[in-house]
Amino acid sequence: MTDQKTSLPHVLRGTVKHFKGNGRKLGYPTANIDTSTSLEDGVYFGLANLADYKQQPALIFIGTPKTVGDTIRRVEAHILDAQDIDYYGLELEISVEKFHRDNQKFESIDELLVAMKSDEKAGRNWATS
Repeated sequence: MTDQKTSLPHVLRGTVKHFKGNGRKLGYPTANIDTSTSLEDGVYFGLANLADYKQQPALIFIGTPKTVGDTIRRVEAHILDAQDIDYYGLELEISVEKFHRDNQKFESIDELLVAMKSDEKAGRNWATS
């Protein structure tokens, strides 16, 4: 079996759809796309094309957000420095470029937020390197 973490970049495309809005509530709005992938669950860095944003750095989550009690596997992107508006129904293209960390269930929302802030810092560093 091929290690999905080394078979990057990998392009994903789909229509932005509504989920529960947990990312927005936590200060990290995401565009969730209606697609499936064989990539391993985890947090990745990549580039997104959505509306006026072209090749915009993004934090990409693939998996089931267990910390918030969700059970649906998904692909979602937090596009760095993108305006927080609804993009539902638009096409999103993500180039998944670099694996950052495995998906994990945190003991609390506060722990999750610490990890998300760390992910964002690392993603910004990746984008400017």
